[in-house]
Amino acid sequence: MSVADSATADLGPAEKKLEELTIDNNVEKESDNEDDDDDDDDEAAEEGEAGEKTQKKKRKNKKKNKKKKKAGLGAAGQTSPPSIPVSQLFPNNSYSEGQICKYTDENKYRTTSEEMRAKDRLNEQQLVDLRRAAEVHREVRQHARANIRPGMDLTTIAEMIENGTRALVEERGFESGIGFPTGLSLNHCAAHYTPNAGDFVEIKEDDVLKVDFGVHVNGHIIDSAFTMAWNDRYKPLLDAVKDATNTGVREAGIDVRLGDIGAAIQEVMESYEIELDGKVLPVKPIRNLCGHNIGPYLIHSGKSVPIVANRDQTKMEEGELFAIETFGTTGSGYVQEEGVCSHYAKTSEGQPRLPSAKKLLHTITKNFGTLPFCRRYLDRLGETHYYYGLRHLVDQGIVMAYPPLVDVKGSFTAQSEHTFILRPTVKEVLSRGDDY
Repeated sequence: MSVADSATADLGPAEKKLEELTIDNNVEKESDNEDDDDDDDDEAAEEGEAGEKTQKKKRKNKKKNKKKKKAGLGAAGQTSPPSIPVSQLFPNNSYSEGQICKYTDENKYRTTSEEMRAKDRLNEQQLVDLRRAAEVHREVRQHARANIRPGMDLTTIAEMIENGTRALVEERGFESGIGFPTGLSLNHCAAHYTPNAGDFVEIKEDDVLKVDFGVHVNGHIIDSAFTMAWNDRYKPLLDAVKDATNTGVREAGIDVRLGDIGAAIQEVMESYEIELDGKVLPVKPIRNLCGHNIGPYLIHSGKSVPIVANRDQTKMEEGELFAIETFGTTGSGYVQEEGVCSHYAKTSEGQPRLPSAKKLLHTITKNFGTLPFCRRYLDRLGETHYYYGLRHLVDQGIVMAYPPLVDVKGSFTAQSEHTFILRPTVKEVLSRGDDY
């Protein structure tokens, strides 16, 4: 999910050590040194040895049985459309690690430091939650990418993604569920568009669609996005944002300055150009959109990662969770708010005066807390005639509205995004998959 940050723009395998469990199977064979003449003693000794070996074999088999764990089917066992919770496909929290990137230079020591490994183990449950959410994202998006096509309407696509997410993450309120509304932004609209009730806009062959959705487990959010197009002429635009995002992820690390990441992203993005209708156009980064760090139940947690060079000296820190997202455009390189709003989030406490607003605020707090929501989600909960109350909450500053963000009409925009965590020992790109 994107961050609009005009102020910022204006500034200018961790190789997790696997303990090898070894069992000493070297059993000394007793030699038979008994006197051949004493048959009774020989028989007793043989019976004793046989019994002892039998007991050892039983103990050995017990040890082997303890080591065995029921193997899950993994992602290959998923249905189409996806419906099986990932907890059933990956028993014993055996979710796959993300892409592991070792630290270099002054942080190289972290990979093998026992102190850092001990700190890493303290965050084990967070990593399990994030990997579970990431697995849900991969499986849901795999189905979405295979099935989204021209002629489908945006509401059908949103419900396909959200219903898949709810099923695979076993939606349980604040324990697990959707991280934020599914963004389905077309062409010159770069971000923050999801259909409201009655919106049946259909995808056309020449459209460029940004798909941005999130999954949370215990408030730990995976935020990842991709762009789809059905006309090959847009490939350079899609390649530009993929390359730029991968560059940002590669450059990110503990103690790295945010402004330096922005400079690296901008250099890569601006190296691309695209030919449309006989004109060669530069691919520009959208300078007032940014990546961001992520906190528990907070999709935007304070730090912004620019996609252009600036003088921001803020550093990334150990333990932080970030989403690097880049936006490329054939337009002006600057977005503004325009159109009917669908995205909202509670940002502060307050006591609204209107009874309808009080009732709506109770619903929002109970079901979403600080997680973003959209009007379709309120409809799904049975709320009706709520728009006036919602507008009052926005005017009071209790709820923030996030209208669609658009470049100039006639332009085309693309997006790419990954979530990673700066573990004490390594950087782990959690949302990485075989697709992107």
